[in-house]
Amino acid sequence: MANKPQEKEQAKGTDAKTEGNGAQPSLNVLTQYIKDLSFESPGAPRSLTQREKAPAININVNVNANPLGGADYDVLLTLTARAEADKNVLFNVELIYGGVFRIQNFPQEHMLPLLFVECPRLLFPFARQVIADATRGGGFPPLMIDPIDFARMFQQRIAEEQAKSKVQVS
Repeated sequence: MANKPQEKEQAKGTDAKTEGNGAQPSLNVLTQYIKDLSFESPGAPRSLTQREKAPAININVNVNANPLGGADYDVLLTLTARAEADKNVLFNVELIYGGVFRIQNFPQEHMLPLLFVECPRLLFPFARQVIADATRGGGFPPLMIDPIDFARMFQQRIAEEQAKSKVQVS
């Protein structure tokens, strides 16, 4: 009797693998890494004193993806944050955080959303922590970047590229 639940689990696993073209889609993170990290606090130590109002913080995000061969892709998430108060730069932090992903058995039309939405979504929490640690290490409160809507970013990027191609064709 103990073998019956095991047989059911094996049967379910077999069914999942044989759906569609016979191979189950998979997205695997092979490695994650810091490609580039820079922290500057040009006004230190004066810039570390308490201020009456919060500094203006400008955050920029970019995603790039490059094929590495086969089913492997290098996805780079670039985050930059610049804090200013009274036209003085308090800090400037730049991070390029990468991940190597193996993407198999997905339809071709799903590849761009996977590379520019799902992969950076998986990298973001780790990159966010690196930024927080860098700002804290620089003597400031940790900068906790709000969650990013990578799907919206991707849609905007596609719309911009379509607009550019329409202008070039005209």
